[in-house]
Amino acid sequence: MAHQVTLQPSGHRFTVADGATILDAALDAGLHLPYGCKNGACGACKGKVLSGSVDHGAAMESALPQHERDQGWALFCCAKPLSDLTLEVKEISAARDIPVKLMPCRVESLERVAEDVMILKLKLPANERLQFLAGQYIEFLLEGGKRRAFSLANAPHDDPLLELHVRRVPGGSFTEHVFTTMKLRDILRFEGPLGSFYLREESDKPILLVAGGTGFAPIKGLIEHALHIGLKRPMELYWGARDRAGLYMNALAERWAAEHGLRYVPVLSEPDAGWSGRTGLVHEAVLADHPDLSAYQAYVCGAPAMCEAAKRDFVAHGLPEEEFFADVFSYAPK
Repeated sequence: MAHQVTLQPSGHRFTVADGATILDAALDAGLHLPYGCKNGACGACKGKVLSGSVDHGAAMESALPQHERDQGWALFCCAKPLSDLTLEVKEISAARDIPVKLMPCRVESLERVAEDVMILKLKLPANERLQFLAGQYIEFLLEGGKRRAFSLANAPHDDPLLELHVRRVPGGSFTEHVFTTMKLRDILRFEGPLGSFYLREESDKPILLVAGGTGFAPIKGLIEHALHIGLKRPMELYWGARDRAGLYMNALAERWAAEHGLRYVPVLSEPDAGWSGRTGLVHEAVLADHPDLSAYQAYVCGAPAMCEAAKRDFVAHGLPEEEFFADVFSYAPK
């Protein structure tokens, strides 16, 4: 049977279905509890059971010794309620609450979805998970102290693999490697999660999501997270690209629109023959539809020029500056 769980000190409440773990139910309810491996090995999700009882499941003795169990501690990634519970746990309220890790990963798949766009999926070691907020990014650690940053395109609930959208930059050593010599099972190292680009869930304002090119990646993560937690705020996605090939996951965006009521507006700057949709600059399409942005929140991701123009013009059209959030894609010089 289902059980009710109350978190302290926040007072947040959620229901855990029969057979579900406390952590999975909390994440499904849109609550951010700390975690690491999700399989009872690391102890990052440890919290105290103030009232009620749990089945500790697969919690390993090394992560949760018997004396801690006797004192009421549990690993929420594998603990299942046997009654209604009151738990003491520090919830994650911002990116600063998530530990940044140095981790190895393995190339699990390479899918070329456009001439210059590769979807790269990475697998972590068996006992590891990367906790992150939708929209954050990781940085690959390369030879010579170089780093390359890429936004995470998957939502936190869908984390067995990390998904990145890599645009080929002519002369860019890392992206050329991705497109020409990278192989399945190659090992990479990265640091993350990083960045303050994530959904402000406490707001009730309608959401404008504006992506340029592969700036769609973190926007995809935000949308999938919002849909997963049942966010009721209206969402509008404007995706700008040079041509139709640049809308490399157009079918997915159209499915969101058809199944979830999200408004989707693709915008091409150099439209193909026969294109009957919107044209021009993507942020100007937003302004054409919304001359008064005072009631909105905006999440914008793409090249620096696009993000800078969007902030300048959105604020000029009434968007409160504190309601503008951007992930700026900038590329290292050759």
